[in-house]
Amino acid sequence: MEFNKKLQELRRQKGFTQEQLAEALFVSRTAVSKWESGRGYPSIDSLKKISEILGVTVDELLSTDELVSLAEEEGTQKRHLIDLLFGLFDISAAFLLFLPFFAQKSDIIINEVSLLALSLSSVFLTAVYFVFVAITVVFGVLTLAMQNCKNVFWNKIKSPFSVTLSLLGTLLFIISLQPYAAVFLFLFLIIKVLVIIKR
Repeated sequence: MEFNKKLQELRRQKGFTQEQLAEALFVSRTAVSKWESGRGYPSIDSLKKISEILGVTVDELLSTDELVSLAEEEGTQKRHLIDLLFGLFDISAAFLLFLPFFAQKSDIIINEVSLLALSLSSVFLTAVYFVFVAITVVFGVLTLAMQNCKNVFWNKIKSPFSVTLSLLGTLLFIISLQPYAAVFLFLFLIIKVLVIIKR
């Protein structure tokens, strides 16, 4: 028996209406209706709650194929969310071009300028900054554009490469004594590492 029919049968056996089950699960009645009509599955957390409320195991609710399909779908959703987050962070490196994150010494004072306005720094170092920003932004765009890519190599390297870019950028700006730009990228680095750890 498929999940939607099992859920409907078990709910009725326990004397729950769709609305009562929805309240117990902290979801909408529409969600329960959708599950019972076979138009979707609950999240794994909701499945655990359903099994507790209805007094059955998750294995009794779902067939092996349904469980595998649900796990794959949830994994895909997580991967898309991580890709979106990492891609947006990498594209945000473009802010370095326009926001005053760079220190520029004049005779007596130090001015904060954007990368586009940075003129008193060495040409080589400025070029390195531009190359770094360009590579990071392009990689961010690729990450967003290729969210549905099934290439195993790409899916394996994209998150570590994004973290590596943030790490290298942070080190570059620390070494070249640009603390504001370093802090900006360091914040992205910390968030990326925390997301990978929680994954």
